[in-house]
Amino acid sequence: MLFKNATIYTMEQDPFVGDFKIDKGVFTQIGKDLTAGVGEDVQDLNGLYVFPGLVESHCHLGMEETAIRFEGDDVNEITDPITPNMRGIDGCNPMDETVELALKGGVTTVAAGPGSANVIGGTFFAYKTVGNCIDEMSIQNPLAMKAAFGENPKRCYKDKKIDTRMQISALLRETLAKTKEYMEKKEAGKEVAYDQKLEAMIPVIKKELPLKCHAHRADDILTVIRIAKEYDIKVTLDHVTDARCIIPQIKESGFPCICGPALTHKSKFELANMSFETPNELYKAGILFSIITDSPVVPQQYLSLSAALAAKAGLPEYEAIKAITINPAKILGLDNRLGSIKEGKDADFVICTKNILDTTNEIKAVYVDGKKAV
Repeated sequence: MLFKNATIYTMEQDPFVGDFKIDKGVFTQIGKDLTAGVGEDVQDLNGLYVFPGLVESHCHLGMEETAIRFEGDDVNEITDPITPNMRGIDGCNPMDETVELALKGGVTTVAAGPGSANVIGGTFFAYKTVGNCIDEMSIQNPLAMKAAFGENPKRCYKDKKIDTRMQISALLRETLAKTKEYMEKKEAGKEVAYDQKLEAMIPVIKKELPLKCHAHRADDILTVIRIAKEYDIKVTLDHVTDARCIIPQIKESGFPCICGPALTHKSKFELANMSFETPNELYKAGILFSIITDSPVVPQQYLSLSAALAAKAGLPEYEAIKAITINPAKILGLDNRLGSIKEGKDADFVICTKNILDTTNEIKAVYVDGKKAV
């Protein structure tokens, strides 16, 4: 199929008026004055704008369900602060209405998983927002291992197993140390009793999976960096509400930031410094970052609005679009197939009447894997 005369935001080059082709679910050509093949379907998008499908790098879409249709949420297993053996895919219901609303908002791929009640909560996975079977929608599982610092684990396990930030760090260190010992014994051919939790953590120790770290306050962000260095593991810094306080330390760590949500009330102490100005500070420092809704904290379909408000607060417009397309794809390790309009990548794209950051924009169509989904 050939699409002609659109203003294309490829995220690989400056926007331009041109054409693109898709075939068998991928982009095959991007350029100007492309010629249709014999019998090829042609759509004229004159006056319209095309953007890559939006990518959310941290949410719980389909896991905390709307009360209108379903009976509750499956996002936090609050029975044990250490549950790496939980798998987000097992708690996700793709038929919840929030998934359809996300798609209509141009969000074609999300990283979803357990919430932040536990020190270690289980695995995130990535899925596309079209379908009714999560196994068929999933494009990478597992994607990351969730961890949480600060107020949430303290609140959920107060007077039980956690009273202080020191205990959160101690429990994480204990699990990492036990996993390393368990793995080394197995690799040495020694007989060890099977441990489902430690098995789940081995990819973290091997740096095959990043630890996806919920951290708002500056001291918690620095604790994540400290532990990552101690155990030589990969991490992403998720939420980073206080990032502006410690930009040099984050920059030196080399770890990417997943920023937000900011389109919400300051509903707990850790959000005191919440601001849409934070993305611009990360950008100016040269730190790789994405913008998130943390759905359902903010409805998933407002991902582009969150980016628009960051642009209003100083982030260059083009960088704001990158923060919800190619940047999250890079952070998630999925930029080989998502986040930009490029030959060989999945044909996920959004056709708009205006810039996707314009609040008066109308989404005319959403394509996923080359098929019109909206």
